[in-house]
Amino acid sequence: MSLKEKLIKDKLPNHVAIIMDGNGRWAIRKGAARIFGHQNGVTPVDDVVKASAELGIKFVTLYAFSTENWGRPLEEIDALMGLLVSTIKKETKKLLENNIRLLTIGDLTKLPENTRRELNQLVQATSANTGLTVILALSYSSRHEIILAARKIIQDAIAGKLLPEEMNPELFESYLQTAGIPDPELLIRTSGEYRISNFLLYQSAYTELYFTSKLWPDFRAEDYYEALLDYQNRERRFGKTSEQL
Repeated sequence: MSLKEKLIKDKLPNHVAIIMDGNGRWAIRKGAARIFGHQNGVTPVDDVVKASAELGIKFVTLYAFSTENWGRPLEEIDALMGLLVSTIKKETKKLLENNIRLLTIGDLTKLPENTRRELNQLVQATSANTGLTVILALSYSSRHEIILAARKIIQDAIAGKLLPEEMNPELFESYLQTAGIPDPELLIRTSGEYRISNFLLYQSAYTELYFTSKLWPDFRAEDYYEALLDYQNRERRFGKTSEQL
């Protein structure tokens, strides 16, 4: 029995978040420039998106570029932005044909104008799709997201739009960039690193974490199924005892 056949659909996560790490190291090990790793990181994205759609998973969030990544060499950033635009153009037809919706989170104002334009056009073009939702985290920082939410809450309180005693988790979440998107049940990180690197900090309070030593360009559907199988065999207690579940 294959890994995919072992999966129980009723026990799969509704939302999977992925830190796609290891592109640069993968390229360096092959004696190539770092952008070669990013170029080869497109295939596993296709594998994960296709597998998620087939399994009925509703949300996949991909950590594509953090605010800290702006500190990388300019030539790598320029190449990444160019790769992002070319990939969007190639994938548009596929997303539309497969009823996949695209959303973004992060500070898109820092992206080059043509990159923002292509992204916004694809988000608009897929807005009516009702299948899998793919969320790209670009120029994203979870700490910055939380600070922005707190700033908006303070502004609304000063303006008399809300009272301090009205604040609760549901209201706070409505100020986050992920408003309306369920928290991820599973977070996968590749490359053997054991941290979540400023990614969905608030949203991942009860997320199951899965780490693999595979570098992202080597990650394939079978590796994804392995992570999902590991997830469905876990007991999620949310502070309760096993006996209470």
